[in-house]
Amino acid sequence: MAEATVADAAVDPTALFEFLLRMGDNTLILGHRLSEWCGHAPALEEDIALANTALDLIGQTQLWLGLAGAVEGKGRSADDLAFLRDACEFRNLLLNERPNGDFGKTLMRQFLFDAWHHLFLNALRLSSDTRIAEIAGKASKEVSYHLERSRDLVIRLGDGTAESHGRMQGALDDLWPYTGEMFMNEASDAVLAAAGVAPEPAGLKTEWDALVGETLSEATLKEPAEGYMQKGGKRGIHTEHLGYILADMQFLQRAYPGATW
Repeated sequence: MAEATVADAAVDPTALFEFLLRMGDNTLILGHRLSEWCGHAPALEEDIALANTALDLIGQTQLWLGLAGAVEGKGRSADDLAFLRDACEFRNLLLNERPNGDFGKTLMRQFLFDAWHHLFLNALRLSSDTRIAEIAGKASKEVSYHLERSRDLVIRLGDGTAESHGRMQGALDDLWPYTGEMFMNEASDAVLAAAGVAPEPAGLKTEWDALVGETLSEATLKEPAEGYMQKGGKRGIHTEHLGYILADMQFLQRAYPGATW
């Protein structure tokens, strides 16, 4: 990646570090969730597709958390940030730590996140921080495919049999209260937006609503009514599900500190 420019160095490092953790933790936790399907998906093609999506997200994690470690300046690597933090230090969306459920719920979670991820990465390609712009440029190519695939499957299953339609509507109703957190601004977001580093999340809501609304209409699914939205993940307040993920994901590094192979 390019060396830091003057603009890169002008942003409050604490705000930038928190932002990079959010980006990296989102891809790390969702990537881990998708990896749980390996060998268990309903068809070989879907098994391979989910595994490849997980690998894309983990690859993006390495870039985001690697940059976060550099910005923090305490010598922590991407691996350190992934495997040696406790749950309260993670900044991922609550949506991404939700259990996989059935195949329909996994796809619905993926679509709802992909729609946001695609829009956010496209905006980050114009970031004043060249390092962020370069990561977003690479990741956006992968996420464009993720969105194309998850959107297509949501439409096919939503407008499919009575069984598949019912499962997709149930998944949408269950996950919808976790989508609002994607657009909740934190104090640091205004600082980053003012510096041209990243847009404020709330600014993406209208475009996301349009993309998701169009897809749900094609899928013959009913968009849930607006109501209370779950929040806390961006501030390190998580559900019990994250603890189980970390117990699995971090076991080797915690049991054998500093082990290499």
